[in-house]
Amino acid sequence: MLHSSHDLLQAVNNYLVAHPIKRQPQSLYEPIDYVLSLGGKRIRPVLMLLSYNLYKADPLTILPQAVALETYHNYTLLHDDLMDNADMRRSHPTVHRRWNANTAILSGDSMLVLAYLGMMQGQPKQLDKVLALFTETALQIGEGQQYDMDFEQRNDVSEDEYIEMIRLKTSVLLACAVKIGAILADAPDAHADTLYRFGEQLGLAFQLQDDYLDVYGDASVFGKNIGGDILSNKKTYMLINALQKADEQQHQLLTHWLKQPATEGQRKINAVTQLYNDIGIRQMAEQKINFYFEQANHTLESLPIASEQKSQLRQYTNEMLHRQA
Repeated sequence: MLHSSHDLLQAVNNYLVAHPIKRQPQSLYEPIDYVLSLGGKRIRPVLMLLSYNLYKADPLTILPQAVALETYHNYTLLHDDLMDNADMRRSHPTVHRRWNANTAILSGDSMLVLAYLGMMQGQPKQLDKVLALFTETALQIGEGQQYDMDFEQRNDVSEDEYIEMIRLKTSVLLACAVKIGAILADAPDAHADTLYRFGEQLGLAFQLQDDYLDVYGDASVFGKNIGGDILSNKKTYMLINALQKADEQQHQLLTHWLKQPATEGQRKINAVTQLYNDIGIRQMAEQKINFYFEQANHTLESLPIASEQKSQLRQYTNEMLHRQA
């Protein structure tokens, strides 16, 4: 039986509601339940379940592992919010704002351990493979975060460097999700490796799409204010290519606006967005996003199983391509 992404998303959310953390002290675990209750797209657990469902009809049996990956993902967001001094996450106060920084650090560390506990449930014969991949992925994500931090101090970041950074920071976790799903379903190693490449390409498209939507999205749909990356001078695909492609006059103007504080607000956002339009960055970004989505689709279609078995994962990929949030 093939399960739809909608049904699997509902199953993940239901599992989280039905399995609150029952350990003590409450002051340590309440922030974790809070973070996991804020919702989100649950892309990683849904991908894991869809991947498993390519080979076996009972994906709900691996809900503990799928939720473990979501727990890990939210752990990274909790610490990201602290590092970025962010006030809000999914329209709610961040943990360090609702509680304090020390609580965010300790509860975040505990989330990481809980993710490992969840990943270790059941499936003993695949445990070594699963934990090896999960651990390597966790290290890579930390490496990607460090590159992202390093880039803040540089104005010469290349496109290739940026793509590698988002591969590590974002893409490998989607790749991990689909590969673990395949491993838990006893898929052949070659199939699991193909699905990893699919997830990696999908993750690159997804992160580039985030860059794009932060500039050209609809705030009412995107779920956060447009232009945040511009205000913070974040090194995105958009800014890196604008700095490289601008003519002398455009480069001077762009550099001027990069020196302006975030308090310039909408004036800075409008000016930089107009420069992106003039330089042709919008079209470049759209082409790059489509390139990685096409790569992901090609890789999925190369997987040597029945086309019908891939229908739900194919549909989910298409929904991600056309997302506005």
